[in-house]
Amino acid sequence: MIPVRSLALFVLAALFEIGGAWLVWQGVREHRGWMWIAGGILALGTYGFVATLQPSADFGRILAAYGGVFVAGSLLWGWLADGYRPDRFDLIGALICLAGMGVIMYAPRGR
Repeated sequence: MIPVRSLALFVLAALFEIGGAWLVWQGVREHRGWMWIAGGILALGTYGFVATLQPSADFGRILAAYGGVFVAGSLLWGWLADGYRPDRFDLIGALICLAGMGVIMYAPRGR
């Protein structure tokens, strides 16, 4: 059950971090205004709290593994929100990152 909870938390964290960064981007780069930026800042702050809910207490491991989720999630967000179409190398890279995330987080360890 822990891997399911952990994966769900990684997805939730990605929504807040990528969504928050996207809102700031829209506010600044697309001139949508301070409300977009403020929403992004709140979402980014929430991401920080969501990351602390992971079952593991190893900060470095959590953030390193989350990097793989962030890479794949960013490509997916860009595709859904901005119409960016990842090419095969983007997809291969994202799969490599997700595989790395799986090894970092869920490999059996002799603790």
